[in-house]
Amino acid sequence: MELLTERKDLQAEAARDVVLSVRDVSVAFGETTVLDHLSLDVYRGEILGFVGASGSGKSVLLRTILGLVRKRSGTIRLLGQDLDKATDEQRMRIDMRQGVLFQHGALFSALTVLENIQVPMREYLDLPRSLMDELAYLKLELVGLPRDAAPKFPSELSGGMIKRAALARALALDPDIVFLDEPTSGLDPIGAAEFDELVGKLRDTMGLTVYMVTHDLDSLLTACDRIAVLGGKRVLVEGTVDDMLECDDPWVKAYFRGKRARQIDRSIRG
Repeated sequence: MELLTERKDLQAEAARDVVLSVRDVSVAFGETTVLDHLSLDVYRGEILGFVGASGSGKSVLLRTILGLVRKRSGTIRLLGQDLDKATDEQRMRIDMRQGVLFQHGALFSALTVLENIQVPMREYLDLPRSLMDELAYLKLELVGLPRDAAPKFPSELSGGMIKRAALARALALDPDIVFLDEPTSGLDPIGAAEFDELVGKLRDTMGLTVYMVTHDLDSLLTACDRIAVLGGKRVLVEGTVDDMLECDDPWVKAYFRGKRARQIDRSIRG
């Protein structure tokens, strides 16, 4: 019976649609190796929380996946395509199917919120201005921003509004996968909780896959379906919060069972 159950679990795992596959990826800057034969899968429709100590390489992996940092070795497959073998046209199609929210929003300061949201549309699509305006307003509504935010510049926005405007831009082309880099960083607890809830709703309504780099314990508990921990230049452990609590690695224990993690422990125990 145990063998049959194990076989069914393996078959179910194999049937899951892998949206992002990282295999044996190594990244180095000069003589310093940051990632060493790291492997990770992200499945369609899930919210994966990617966590690790400061300076461990979380953002390096994200930028490597996005093609902003060159890897030394390994393979990255995104949306079924080996990025090393992709033609310019294939890469453009992949770019259109992904959205990115950088840690501090990275909005263009000289553009209004509406114009920022339209940047991907202008880069990849040939649409009349009126249609781009209509689509941008729809994205504003989708992330919970009022229409009167559209003509404002980033300097006129609160931190929470900047995050939402950046998320609206990440969703401009209705992507299959979105990459979020510390999306709740700098937000107060209420704003962070509202943003986590928004990400979950967008995943459900748009069928998104979400790769979230975060250090926010509340986000890991409430928003993420699965967690991957980076340490020692590779993925130490991946799984649910329960799996994290059972892990014997010292850093994982300190992070998920330390004084600041009491809420997670209480929530898991009911």
